[in-house]
Amino acid sequence: MSTLKRKAATNGSSPDAKKPKQNGNLMSFFTAPKGAPATPAAPPKFDKEKWVAGLTAEQRSLLKLEIDTMDESWLAVLKDDIVTKEFLELKKFLDREENAGKKVFPPREDIYSWSRHTPFHTVKVVIIGQDPYHNHNQAHGLAFSVRPPTPAPPSLKNMYIALKNDYPDFKPPPNRAGLLTPWADRGVLLLNTCLTVRAHDAKSHANRGWERLTQRIIDIVAARRTRGVVYMAWGTPAGMVAKKVDTTKHLVLKSVHPSPLSASRGFFTCGHFKKANQWLVEKYGPGSEIDWDLSPQAKKVEAEVEEKKIDEKKVEVKEVEVKKVEAKKDEDVDEDDLLTEEELASIENATAANLAKEAVKVKEGKVEAKADVDAKTSNKENVEA
Repeated sequence: MSTLKRKAATNGSSPDAKKPKQNGNLMSFFTAPKGAPATPAAPPKFDKEKWVAGLTAEQRSLLKLEIDTMDESWLAVLKDDIVTKEFLELKKFLDREENAGKKVFPPREDIYSWSRHTPFHTVKVVIIGQDPYHNHNQAHGLAFSVRPPTPAPPSLKNMYIALKNDYPDFKPPPNRAGLLTPWADRGVLLLNTCLTVRAHDAKSHANRGWERLTQRIIDIVAARRTRGVVYMAWGTPAGMVAKKVDTTKHLVLKSVHPSPLSASRGFFTCGHFKKANQWLVEKYGPGSEIDWDLSPQAKKVEAEVEEKKIDEKKVEVKEVEVKKVEAKKDEDVDEDDLLTEEELASIENATAANLAKEAVKVKEGKVEAKADVDAKTSNKENVEA
């Protein structure tokens, strides 16, 4: 599969022991040796239907969005948190906003898109955001990400610059795009600490209850993903959210926020994207690093690889079919039935061509024989004369 993962790095037991080289070659990921990456932990066993049946009518009504749109792996670990009085009050507040005609971002169906793109048992990296974007066609449930045709916001552009410093071959997606779903699908949990916002009103839903839930998400990942996860905490608020994470098990990378107001104070050269991959390789082995590439070319290569796998599978199936045919030697099989119309036509054409050649040879033989007879007759006439 096409990757922009870094090569396995084993230069020291601590990812911070040596500063990553700034001239790392991103294209080296395409030839990185593939090991056996750690198998994701099995998702928690959870009887969703039974859990829903045990809710009160009010709870089922208030939690309809969570029941319908939250990935089951996350619902399993958050089921006790979303039935608390505090969370239900948050849901009542959101209903009041909607009933009052307030425009809220992201759209309701996207609030938990982070859970669907990055199921609990696939999390390898957590990037902590803050407030969702509050303008149209921006927020869609993944921190820092925007859907096309919306161009990448300034903070995301600065993230691209930091990536470019880590991997000089990195290229931002064309058309100034800012869709980060490929990262989420590869195990990067893009989580805002507040999951909704009123249109054009930054932080309007702050301190309404989301922070309690997202803090629980951070804590649960740290507690249950015991083999280790990378946390990227940019800015003071994000640093506070990650302050209780056990750094003997996990890697916590802190820096200033990528906002233009602070990025120049160290974010561009923080090296977090490379450090994350170094640590993941040290923890889980080659093949476990994150592919940070967002280019269409990478997706094309991945598609070609998948197509090649399908073709190889077809070849394997064909070989099995051939072996089955060969195994029927003792059966009365009409060989013509094993040939396609094209193959039969080819054989017929070849046969016709061979017959034509033979006819030419016979004709040439007759001509030569006639010439011999004529020559003998001529010689006889000369002798008699």
